[in-house]
Amino acid sequence: MEQTNSITGGVIWKTLLSFFFPILLGTFFQQLYNTADAVIVGQFVGKQALAAVGGATSTLINLLVGLFVGIASGAAVIISQLYGARDGERTQRAVHTTMAFALAGGLGLMIVGWAISPWALRAMNTPEDVLPHSVTYIRVYFLGIIANFIYNMGSGILRAIGDSRRPLYFLMVCCLLNIALDVLLVVVIPLGVLGVAIGTFLSQVVSAGLVLLSLTRTTQIYHLNLRQIAFDLPMLRRIVVIGIPAGLQSVMYSISNIIIQSSINTFGTDAAAAWTAYGKIDGFFWMIMSAFGVAITTFSGQNFGAGRYDRIHKSIWICMGMSAGTAVLFSGLVFFGGESIYHLFTKDAAVISQGMVVLRLLAPYYITYVTIEIISGAVRGAGDSILPMIITCIGICVLRVAWIALAVPLWRDIRNVCLSYPITWTVTSVAFLLYYFQGGWLRKRIERMEQSDREDEIIAKQ
Repeated sequence: MEQTNSITGGVIWKTLLSFFFPILLGTFFQQLYNTADAVIVGQFVGKQALAAVGGATSTLINLLVGLFVGIASGAAVIISQLYGARDGERTQRAVHTTMAFALAGGLGLMIVGWAISPWALRAMNTPEDVLPHSVTYIRVYFLGIIANFIYNMGSGILRAIGDSRRPLYFLMVCCLLNIALDVLLVVVIPLGVLGVAIGTFLSQVVSAGLVLLSLTRTTQIYHLNLRQIAFDLPMLRRIVVIGIPAGLQSVMYSISNIIIQSSINTFGTDAAAAWTAYGKIDGFFWMIMSAFGVAITTFSGQNFGAGRYDRIHKSIWICMGMSAGTAVLFSGLVFFGGESIYHLFTKDAAVISQGMVVLRLLAPYYITYVTIEIISGAVRGAGDSILPMIITCIGICVLRVAWIALAVPLWRDIRNVCLSYPITWTVTSVAFLLYYFQGGWLRKRIERMEQSDREDEIIAKQ
């Protein structure tokens, strides 16, 4: 309760940082969790295996998983608002509906992912020497998707109520377990890509068990009773209204990345492996931005539920300043130290050379993305996810696809593919600033929340 009080009444920058750092460390271990697979197979199996655990495989996983996780983010917003308003009964309904969604969505995605993966990987122009490794990795990954969903939804519940530490501890345990299993099943027992896939699967199962244990043992109002897991239709409706735009936004991101990945794959295995390695380096930037995004979303959600609207506006600019400074620092580190980092993934000179071209082109422009993450996170925390989705989909996804379709054929070079990123980040950031300054979005959310509360009361009486 102490941390929740600080969210709705403490010093803003201190509260944001106290919430941000556990999330940052958690996302760091999540990135390390994924990067370990790439490092170990890149060093001990080969560049085909390196391309298989990233590239098209990661993009396809993000597409299928992103829709469900995006929808579930609506649950985190609702729970943070209800918890901030101290509404115990509806917090309980939201928690059990969220876990029901995790189980149902995970089962459905496991079946779909297993079935369509080979076809989808071929459609993305995955090189023939990479394809068998990719199919093996992704199919085993999808066998563990239910556990993955349980962990992500459960962690989302904990963060929504202001607890960012326990998800960090769970992730640290599972990350270390995953690395140990990778070494055992690739270096000691030479199973190749299958080994890292099994390691990921087992680690996901352990993480799901830990988060379930945490939620079922608590005596707080977010307590989970396994026998009460079920869909509450009014609560599901509220979750879906916020979550579907976020899920569709994630899908549009992934579709645009699939198109970019397909374009990268046409440059050959070296380019595909370089893009995979760059993606792991680049992922550390996104983990930082994601941590700021989760922090501002939870902060905004709880203050919205508590009626502290002035703190939402102040937190946006404080968080934006902190994330911009971090982006500049990270850009400098990877720009000048990137080549040493690439050597962690591969010793292949051609792959490193291609990777450095990408890194030095994109790293200076990371700061242009900051506004998108912070404003969209704060607005989503207040319950408005439709307009952020529209702005992001048009400014980033549609414009990026148009660039690949129209500009890349005129100059077939990997650098021209990469230019789609800073161009779309800049355009979308300007659009978000215009949206924020035009005002009215917070007032409309207050009116809609009051209307939803009245509708819930009518349904409950029926």
